[in-house]
Parts: sequence; C-alpha cells; structure tokens
Amino acid sequence: MYNEKIILYVDSLFISPYVMSVFVTLKEKGLPFEIKKIDLKAKENNQPDYANISLTQRVPTLTHGDFHLSESSAISEYLDELYPDPGVYPKDTRLKARARQMQAWIRSDLLPIREERSTEFVFGKPTNKSLSIAAQADAARLFDAADSLIKNNAKNLFNDWCIADTDLALMINRLVLNGDDVPEKLKDYALYQWQRPSVQLWVNQERSL
Repeated sequence: MYNEKIILYVDSLFISPYVMSVFVTLKEKGLPFEIKKIDLKAKENNQPDYANISLTQRVPTLTHGDFHLSESSAISEYLDELYPDPGVYPKDTRLKARARQMQAWIRSDLLPIREERSTEFVFGKPTNKSLSIAAQADAARLFDAADSLIKNNAKNLFNDWCIADTDLALMINRLVLNGDDVPEKLKDYALYQWQRPSVQLWVNQERSL
C-alpha cells in the first residue's frame, strides 16, 4: 500500500482552495505524486471516466493504487493516518479536533466572502468591488474566530504548523491580497503562512486566468 502510485486530480486553473490544501499536504509529507488536470468549465468532472473514480465528481480527488477518495479534508486525514510522519494535524486529540473544526467551518460557511473574494482574485487580479454588507459581517466573524485561536501574535494556530493553518490563511488572504481591511495581527499571520515553501509551490503554479 505504501508504495502504490498517487495521483492528484486538480482543477486545470490551479485556483481551487481545496486542491491547494491536499497539494500542500502531499508536499509537506514529501510524497511523490502525479498531477492530472480536470477542466471544470468544460465539465470534465461530469464525464463517466472521472465520475467512476470521484464519488462527488469534484476536485480534488486522490487515487492511491486502486483506492479513490474525494473531498479535501478526508484526503488529508487519510494521508496523515497512512503516512503519520511528518504529520499535518496536531498530535493532541483536542487540538486535532480544533483543526478539523476550523477546516469544516471554512468549507461550509462564509459563502459571501468565498463568492465576492474568489480565489480567481487571489491567484489572479484583485477586484475593486467593495464587500457587501453580508460579506462584511462574515469577515467580522472570521476575524473574531481567528483572533481567538491565534494567541499573542503566534505564527501558527496550535504552536506547530498544521494544514488548518494553510486553509485559514487562504481564507484571510482572500481579503488581504485584495486590499481589504484586515486586523494587523491576522494579516501578519496570513502572509507568514503564505511564505511556507509548500504553499509557495502552489502559489507559483502557471495559470491562465
């Protein structure tokens, strides 16, 4: 099992925050993997060949030998259990639960921010459109939650880096990199996380936006 080939199916534009999360996990673990691009605009994710391996017909999807898995946090947890060193989640059970809580929240909430500050703006050109009232309210919730977890201007959420840091930093950087107002403490945290080598490998992918 450990030596089976790993394939990561990614969006062809390299802008999916969820693909980014799994890409960083694989890079942090030093695992060799092949990238295969899926053109979402052309609906390649709905084609039978892809639907046969991706239960949700979304990206990312990971193929590991004859095993196929979709949904980014499930993939990162799978990889972390199979290849525990170096870990991408905290070892402490409660801190690990906090990290997973943050990931689940970012993926399921804060929709106005995700829509008005899409990753096309993060990895492409910023927009000059102001945030809606709904997005401003969600930004305030995001700031409150992040501020409560980032203690004393710490660089990571839970002392050591974990994959939830990458996910949270991307959510904050949707605003930072667009020039929106972000508390200095959170701005510093997000920009620090952005410089992590595994993250920079994703940031510097070639894109045609």
